[in-house]
Parts: sequence; C-alpha cells; structure tokens
Amino acid sequence: MAKSIMIQGTMSNVGKSLLAGGLCRVLKEDGIRVAPFKSQNMALNSFITADGLEMGRAQVMQAEAAMIQPEVYMNPILLKPTSDVGSQVIVNGEVAGVMPAMEYFRKKKEYIPAILEAYHKLDEKYDVIVIEGAGSPAEINLKQNDIVNMGLAELVDAPVLLVGDIDRGGVFAQIVGTVMLLEEKERARIKGTVINKFRGDVKILEPGIRMLEDRTKIPVCGVMPYIYADIDDEDSLSERFDRKEKAALLDIAVIRLPRISNFTDFAVLECREEVSLRYVSKAGDFGNPDLVILPGSKNTMEDLLWLRQSGLEGKVLRHASSGKPVFGICGGYQMLGEEICDPEGVERGGTIKAMGLLPAVTVFENTKRRTRVTGRFGEVTGILKAMSGAKLDGYEIHMGETIFSDKDAADHKMMVQICDQVTGESRWDGAQKKNVYGCYVHGIFDDREVADALIGALLEEKGYGEEAMHSMDYHAYKEKQYQILANAVRENVDMKKIYEIIEKGNAAECFI
Repeated sequence: MAKSIMIQGTMSNVGKSLLAGGLCRVLKEDGIRVAPFKSQNMALNSFITADGLEMGRAQVMQAEAAMIQPEVYMNPILLKPTSDVGSQVIVNGEVAGVMPAMEYFRKKKEYIPAILEAYHKLDEKYDVIVIEGAGSPAEINLKQNDIVNMGLAELVDAPVLLVGDIDRGGVFAQIVGTVMLLEEKERARIKGTVINKFRGDVKILEPGIRMLEDRTKIPVCGVMPYIYADIDDEDSLSERFDRKEKAALLDIAVIRLPRISNFTDFAVLECREEVSLRYVSKAGDFGNPDLVILPGSKNTMEDLLWLRQSGLEGKVLRHASSGKPVFGICGGYQMLGEEICDPEGVERGGTIKAMGLLPAVTVFENTKRRTRVTGRFGEVTGILKAMSGAKLDGYEIHMGETIFSDKDAADHKMMVQICDQVTGESRWDGAQKKNVYGCYVHGIFDDREVADALIGALLEEKGYGEEAMHSMDYHAYKEKQYQILANAVRENVDMKKIYEIIEKGNAAECFI
C-alpha cells in the first residue's frame, strides 16, 4: 500500500496545487514512485487522457511534475461550472450530468465508492500519493458531506500539511483560525504547516512562527517564497488574467469570456519573447492587436451573448473586416459561425445568431466528444499561410458538431487534418475564410512548429524579418519551471520532517 500526505489550505488560492506539484517532483527525484490525487476538482481547465477521459489540469500538472502520464484516477470527480449555481459533473472522466449546486451537495456521498476505487488504483502502483484538498477544511457549512478535505483524509487515513498564504495578509489568523474550527480528531491529522508566498527576510517572521507553533502545537515545516515559475494553475483565481502587458513586437488579445475554459492553450504564447499576450474583458481595452483569439467556453451561448452586450463582438468584427486575423478555439470557433442551435437544451436551448465570420452552423448534442488527436494543418490561406503543413498534437472536449452545407464549400476551407488517437479515425476539423480561422483542437499551439509558424507569420505581416523570432522548445521550458519549483521546495521546506510525516502517517505524536 502507498503512503500518503495531504496538502490542505486555509482558503482557495493559497498555493496547494503548486506545493503538491513541487513535492511530487522532489519525491520523484529522490527515487520514489509518486502520484497526485484530488478527489474533487472544480475547474474549467480540463484535459483529455490517452484513453479519452476528462480530468482537471491541476493533477495533469502534478503528474508532469512526477514524470508520469496523467490518469483519470488522479481526479475522479471534476465539476465544470455552467452557471453561478450549477455545474457539469464528470465522474471518472465521463459526464454524469448537469446539476444545481444543492443537488450535487445532497448526492456527494454517493460518489465515495468512485473516489475510493480511483484512489486504490493509484495505491496499487505507487509508493506515495500526494493528495490535494480544495478550498478550506474549516468551511463549517460544508463539513457534513465533505469528500475532499478532512472527510477524504479520514477515508484514506492521510496525514495533513496545512498551507497558509501570507501574500494576502493575515496568515497567522488563517492558520490558527482554521485549526481552531476543526474537531479534535481533525486537528490531530495536521502534522505540519507551511507559510506560502512570502516576500522578504524570513528572520522577520521568526517571532510569529514561534507564537504560531505555541498556539497550535503544530510545527511549521517551511516558509515558501513567492515563486516566479510559469506553471499551469487553477482557473478560478488565476493570476494570469491580471498580468501587465510586457513590451514585445506582437500584441495578441485573448477575449476573457466569463466562462473561459482551457486558457492553458495560450501558455505557450505567453512565454514567447516576441509576444505580449493579454486577456481583454472590456471593449475599451481592446486596442489594436495583431491577433485576436476567441478561447473555449463552458457555456458558448451565454458567453456569446455577453460578448455582444459588452461591445466586444463589434470590436472583433471590425478587427476582422480590417483584414487582421481572428482565431477561435472550441467554443470560440463555434461563435465564429452563423448560428448556434441547442435543440436538446444542453446549454440554454433555442437558436441564436453567431458572429457570421465563418459559413457554419453548430448544433449542440448531449454526447460529448473527448479525445486526443495528432495531425497537420492543411493548406492555410491568408496571413497565417505559413502554418500550412505544420504538425499538431492536442485534444478535443466539446458537445457540439459544426456543420457546413455543400453550398458553403467554395466559401471556406477545412483547416486541419487530424487522427483521433482513441478511435483511430482520420478526419478534417476546423475552417478558415480569409483571415478568420477556427478549430476544436485544444493545445493546438503547443507544438514548436505551430507556434513558430504562427508567430513568424504575424511578425512578417508587421514587416519584421526572421531575426526577430526567438524559437523555443515549450516542453523543455516547462521542465525548467518544474525544476525551479522543486528547488524552492528543497530549499525552503524541511524535507526531513516531510518524510517523517509520510512515514508515520496519521500516528499520534507530541510536538516539542
């Protein structure tokens, strides 16, 4: 049986995901077979495994840190919010339905067998499982049916490391308050605490650390600095959206839809020296970008209506009419067509007019396409013609089919020829018309050949030569970021204490 350690936080966005990823990499470097686990994830960033199942991106990041292939067992329940009060519920990689929050809350404990089955699949293969909690274990209104924090820790008998965020202030109150709100048996599970996102001289913290240990009777296992590592994060409180523009040759604007999904599609562009990539949510911030991207959405119809009401649709249409490129991915691709039809009420029902930039109609169906794909761009026309023939590797997650009538054939070209890695089927996907492009493939820019072709085409359009481009291997870049994270964990966390916690598990011990 695998041993475990669980990372819980005093609140959301304290850095649980990154700390868990850092521990995964450190343990892997130390020769330990390690895997991540999170029983329930709420996120609009998701991923498709090699066997066509859907899981949250945070555990994909942690699996990459552990140098193993992501498996759906690492995240058996994924909640993808479709509105403020409801989510699509995905269990072991497959859609179980769309539920209002109260209905899911009532049914949560019914998913315990699925959670334990997934956990035991990892238990059979690995030496250590690094478990991530969600939000805070001290949400007293949610504790009765908890399956992701102390409820899960009890189910799998895991020791807990509690993390607080000092960057937002009040870290001592966070940690002491959390510990005090827990029941005695829950407090006993917390074997250590970590202060995260610290900027400054740790010596200044030492009096506070001594008082914290005295109040909680729990050792502080480390003070993690604020880490500048470019690693995929959760979507709900991502700092990516608030990053300031950098000086660069190219300006790429991604429309920040209210229900934006899989914005990890653009991480490869964000880290390029030639590119300033920004997320735009107001018409007044649109500017004069070199490329506009419409990203994926968990509710395409509602986000399209928001785009219209916000004035951003008009900005995008004028951008396209000026001859500048627009690129839509998944939900953004659907918005570029002429109509979106929802006869079965998958989203909001009915039919709405789309942007009319591609001669296509999207019809929603209850069946979700989930698959990994490889392939190549076909003959690409317009400004992005340099992308012709570039190879791609990505995945699809969508519930709509986009249809072109025969009369439209002369008015557009299919864009990418792909091979479905789950079914083996070969097919064409996407469309292009003049300088408007779209397809369903997430991760389409990740391959170096595609990113270079896209950036090179945009630079050429602005009159820059080949010397302006600085090509990079994105996968090597990501590995460097994981190493930065792992090094920070080694330098700032008492790994000897962490190994003691893992080895002893939930055994009682006296502090000091």
